[in-house]
Amino acid sequence: MKKIIIYFIAWIIASMFLMVWQHFVELPAWYLGNLLWAQCTIMGIIGGLMYCLRAVFRHKCVKDDWDIKWEVWYYLRPVTSAISGLVSFIFMKAGLLVLDATINPDHISYGYLAIAFIAGYNVDNFMKKLEEVALSIWGIKKSRASQEEDVEANQNKTN
Repeated sequence: MKKIIIYFIAWIIASMFLMVWQHFVELPAWYLGNLLWAQCTIMGIIGGLMYCLRAVFRHKCVKDDWDIKWEVWYYLRPVTSAISGLVSFIFMKAGLLVLDATINPDHISYGYLAIAFIAGYNVDNFMKKLEEVALSIWGIKKSRASQEEDVEANQNKTN
């Protein structure tokens, strides 16, 4: 478990560094013009790390049911959260996910960053939302994993 905590601390330091480094280094114009996608990716990572740290705390300290079989999940979660943060940016930029709140155009990037954080924090529900979008726009059915989860949820409700 100590390795996992050190791993998370390294991710946190790297993420924070990447969020502020553009203020101290002269970056190419092409990168500055596309900075929001990188920031959304990093916010996804930060959301995922928050979820992971909470899980470590709950399972080690509160519930005392820490199970080593979840170790791979802890190592991969920041990566999947990064991808979710980036995908949230792409879907919002394409207009497939929209912000329902009234947004001040000067602060639009904060909405992107907030959604990227949520996408990284709760990857499972974000993927379900993307499946709903895919179904409503293109008629693409839910993945087999989501269909199995729906069946399990319905079985648990009836029990």
